[in-house]
Amino acid sequence: MSPADGPKTGDMGRFSALRRSGEGVEHGAARLAARQHGVVTHSQLRELGLSPDAVRKRVAAGRLHRIHAGVFALGHSNLTQEGRWLAAVRACGPDAVLSHRSAAALWELVRVPPPLQHVTAPGRRGRSREGISAHRCVVAADDRTSLNGIPCTTVSRTLLDVAATEPPWFLSKVVAEAEVNGLLDSAAARRVIERNGGRRGVARLRSLLEELHPATARTRSELERRFLLMCRRAGLPSPEVNVLLSVTDGPLEVDFLWREARLVVETDGRRYHDTASAAAWDGTREHRLQLAGWRVSRCTWGQVVHRPRELVATIRGLLSLPHHP
Repeated sequence: MSPADGPKTGDMGRFSALRRSGEGVEHGAARLAARQHGVVTHSQLRELGLSPDAVRKRVAAGRLHRIHAGVFALGHSNLTQEGRWLAAVRACGPDAVLSHRSAAALWELVRVPPPLQHVTAPGRRGRSREGISAHRCVVAADDRTSLNGIPCTTVSRTLLDVAATEPPWFLSKVVAEAEVNGLLDSAAARRVIERNGGRRGVARLRSLLEELHPATARTRSELERRFLLMCRRAGLPSPEVNVLLSVTDGPLEVDFLWREARLVVETDGRRYHDTASAAAWDGTREHRLQLAGWRVSRCTWGQVVHRPRELVATIRGLLSLPHHP
């Protein structure tokens, strides 16, 4: 078997039909490449009727350009980004899919594709080749799809792979872009997490999804209870809870208040506008509190549950800062 496997049975049938119809090999290869972003594989050319020697002669004559072992560009080597992605996937076998940061770029969740093409394939296929960052893993059928003719991971599986390999700020940016583009399906993302329990990135992605959609993850009362428990365990001064403060245009209820320090902490700071990611905070509410002389800080479920030490240090620092009544 050649290093790069060709298409599946349905495509092979079409190639056989081309040969039976008497269509020339060159025309058939051109039609095939046009459907595949300029890319053809060795096994596809064999199915069209070209012998290994004929393939070598076409490479020597510059009619085929080797991109990876067993994968060629037809006519010229100046492939589009989609062609480079597909060539990398074909080079890694029939079960390979574009994944990680490359899949995020294909889904238009990042603007700049990575210099290496990230591909996930099982077993020996998942070995890095020149220009390819290969990941060894069997991708479940529910986690794979095709976009623009390129086999790739679904958006939800792509988010999980990004969570496992990229820094938190990058994951947040990709999730926000998915939501803005209408591609984020929180239910599908939770199913991906359940299917891939124990894999790297699961905890990070779960935490971020809970921050974005707290109403679907935990109740506000539970978040407040955990916040108070965190404060007690850390030895922080006990705050007042659910307090009405007099500010311009009427009173506002705040979640936690350290009156002497003029500090307000809100645990329900996520406000929903067009999308949860875009709605960082109700600015009018925060501005009203600030104009009344209160310092305002926000925290999320992820901070309270998964990063309590960092949050405690922040609150302790705010309580120690000087303030002006």
